[in-house]
Amino acid sequence: MRFAVDRLDHLVITCRDVETMASWYQRVLGMERESFGAKNRTSVRFGGQKINLRPQEATQEDWFTGHGAAPGGNDLCFIVTVTAEDVVTHLKDCGVTIELGPVEKAGALGTIKSVYCRDPDGNLVEIASYGEFL
Repeated sequence: MRFAVDRLDHLVITCRDVETMASWYQRVLGMERESFGAKNRTSVRFGGQKINLRPQEATQEDWFTGHGAAPGGNDLCFIVTVTAEDVVTHLKDCGVTIELGPVEKAGALGTIKSVYCRDPDGNLVEIASYGEFL
């Protein structure tokens, strides 16, 4: 039987401090914090997806996860519905350092304009808009 992937449901980020990460994704990217599961785990939600925040000290028995999961090892790209210039203004207002941008990049649906920053663990966070390119 063949199948095709429909969409990304969730991903897991290993982090040094779950509270710090959840607060940053809420404050900077406007995501909703959620507790789930019998072990009261933490995630942040946006659109129809979520990011589960896995504590660095969790074992394979606690969280079945990829080999070598470590804080700061992820590159993430989020699409927003405002301009890259608005993203720059918002990040500066939040006290977040801009690593690069706005720059044109290739997104899944075509050209995007991206702004790059890092979350508290050093994961590279790309905030992008198709805006003028669609």
